[in-house]
Amino acid sequence: MQASNVASELRKLGSPALAKSQEWFYKTGPGEYGEGDKFLGIRVPVSRSVAKSFKDLPLAEIRELAMSEFHEERFCALVILVNRYKSSRDMEKREELFNLYLELLDLRKVNHWDLVDCSATHLGAQLLGREDVFEYLKTFADSGDLWKQRVSIIFTYALIRELELEPTFHIVEYLIDHEHDLIHKASGWMLREAGKKDLAALRRFLDAHAATMPRTMLRYAIEKMSREERDHWLSQKSKL
Repeated sequence: MQASNVASELRKLGSPALAKSQEWFYKTGPGEYGEGDKFLGIRVPVSRSVAKSFKDLPLAEIRELAMSEFHEERFCALVILVNRYKSSRDMEKREELFNLYLELLDLRKVNHWDLVDCSATHLGAQLLGREDVFEYLKTFADSGDLWKQRVSIIFTYALIRELELEPTFHIVEYLIDHEHDLIHKASGWMLREAGKKDLAALRRFLDAHAATMPRTMLRYAIEKMSREERDHWLSQKSKL
């Protein structure tokens, strides 16, 4: 089983018309955040189905597939990696998979919001119980790389599921002045997820930051609240 087998299967399923649409949706034009990315034109459920068919792809071949110029092939590689990670109970194998992910991140192969989100949401479980988790996340936040910065936030999703909420609040606060809306959206999303576990903790965060945080971040964070409470938090910004 080789990366070329996966690539061959995916390329049979591509649609040039859909690829053109995806290039627009994923902002691949000059100066845009997905500049230069290439698409085959495959919808996400189809890519996931292919990934499931190649669940036993060796690690070296996962890496090879992830090096592809085509977005869907990188996506498929990450889904295979994540599925392998989730199904393994061997801590050494999990560490190996996590380290491969970090290598791909360094190589800028995890280089779009959907690639980050389909992977970091699960692989953040590797940080559970770390006493230095915030300092570790800061290394990504301080990288100057948009995708690593998004990873620093999305990694906390796995922590939220296990009721470790403080890393989310800390890393969002650390990046609260970031200029990019992809960071604002990720931050608001994770705040909303933290609020599902502890609404009082989210309210304390909003008490401190609602008036000054980016509006998109705030809207994402309060999305599941009542209309009255959403209006209350949004009014804090209007008082500035």
